[in-house]
Amino acid sequence: MEKNFSSPEYRRSRTAYIAQCTFEYFVSLLVTDTFLAKLLSYVGLSDAMIGVISSFISLAFIVQLFSLLLVGARVGKKKIVIIFDTVSQLFFLSIYMIPFLSLSQGIKTVLVFVAIAVAYACKYLISNIMYQWANGFVDPNKRASYSATKEIISLISGILFTLATGAAFDAFEASGNIGYGFIFIAVSMLILNICNFISLLLIRKEEQSSENKPGKRFSDILNHTVKQKNFLYILILSILWNCTRYFTVGFIGTFKTTDLLLSVFFVQVINTVANVIRIFASKPFGRYSDKKSFASGYWLALFFAAAAFLCNVFTTRETWFFIFPYTVFYAVSLAGLNQNSYNITYSYVDSDYIAEAMAIQHSIGGLFGFGCSILGGKILETIQNSGNMLFGIPMFGQQFLALISFVLCVICIVFMRLTIMKERVMKQ
Repeated sequence: MEKNFSSPEYRRSRTAYIAQCTFEYFVSLLVTDTFLAKLLSYVGLSDAMIGVISSFISLAFIVQLFSLLLVGARVGKKKIVIIFDTVSQLFFLSIYMIPFLSLSQGIKTVLVFVAIAVAYACKYLISNIMYQWANGFVDPNKRASYSATKEIISLISGILFTLATGAAFDAFEASGNIGYGFIFIAVSMLILNICNFISLLLIRKEEQSSENKPGKRFSDILNHTVKQKNFLYILILSILWNCTRYFTVGFIGTFKTTDLLLSVFFVQVINTVANVIRIFASKPFGRYSDKKSFASGYWLALFFAAAAFLCNVFTTRETWFFIFPYTVFYAVSLAGLNQNSYNITYSYVDSDYIAEAMAIQHSIGGLFGFGCSILGGKILETIQNSGNMLFGIPMFGQQFLALISFVLCVICIVFMRLTIMKERVMKQ
C-alpha cells in the first residue's frame, strides 16, 4: 500500500511525535546532569558512584537485544510502545520520591539503581520499534529535515524549561527547603508523563500489513548484520564513541557544582547558551548530511566533541570559564551526532534489518560504555583520594578523564576516515 504522507492522519502523527519527543526530552533533562547529581548527593552517594549511576543508561542499551523478540510479536507496535514507555516514565518519576522514604542510605542507593535500570530498560527495549513506527509517517526524502526540526523544537522549549526549573530549584535550596525542590520536580515529571502518554495515543497505528510479517530467523539476522563488513565498522564506531563519552560525561554534573562551585541556575544558563548555538547548528548539519552522507555529518561532529573534551582538560577552579566552551562544543557535536547516529545505519544495512542492526549496535556499544564509566569512577575516586593529585600534578579527576575521552575521540575520527568514509552509501 502506497503511503499518503500529506494525509491529515500522517500530519497529525508527525506533529504528535514531535510533541512526544519534546515531553520525553524534558524528562530526560530532569534525570541527567546537575538535577540528578543534586538528588544523588542528597541521598548521600559519592562523586564516583554518581558518575557511574549517571552513566547507567549505557548498560540499559543491552536490553535492546531483547527487542528482537518484540519486533516479530503479533501485538501492534503502538500498543507495545505505549505500555513500555509509560512504565519507563513512571520509574523515572519514582527516582525523585526515593529520598523521602524512611530507609537506610544503602537501601535507597539500591532503589535508585533499580529505578534507573528499569526506566532505561523499558525505554530502550522499545526505542528501535518506536523509531520505525513513528518515523513511518515521515517522507524518507525529508527525514533529515524532519529530525532537525524535531530537535530544534525540543531544544528551544527545553531551554525555557530548564531555566525555569533551575531557578525554582535554586530558590528552594537557598531557602533551606531542597526537599520541596525535589517534590516540585516530581510533580513536573507527573504532568510531563501525562502529556507524553496523550501524544503517543495521537500517533496513528502502523499499517496492519506490517504486523503480520513472518518472523526472521536468527541466522538471517546475523547474515545481514554482524557478518557484513560495513555493519562491523558501525559497531566498532559505536563502541569507540560510547567509551569516549562515558569516560567523562557522567562525571561532569558533580564537577560543575561540587568542584567548580557553580550554582544549578548558572549551569542551566550555560546549557541554555550552548543549546541556542546547537539550534542554529542543527539545520546546517542536516543539510550537510543530506548533501554528503550521514557518515560525513557524524564525522564532522566528532571534531567538535574532541574540542569539547580538550577544553575540559584545562578546566580548574581558577579556569572555570573553560566549562563554557566545553558545553558549547559538546552541544554542537550532538547536533550532528544525534541526527546521524540512527540514520547512518540506513546507509550501510539492508532496510529490512534496520531494527535488528540498531539493537545489536546500541546494546554492545552501551555495554562497553558502561564498563568505561565503571573504570572512570575508579580513576576519579583514586585521584580524589590522593588529594586531587596525579603523578605529583594538581588535577581534578574529571580533567584526566576528559584527556582519555579526547584521545578516544581522535581515534574515532581516524577510524571513520580509514573505514566507513570509504564505503559505498546505500540510498533507502
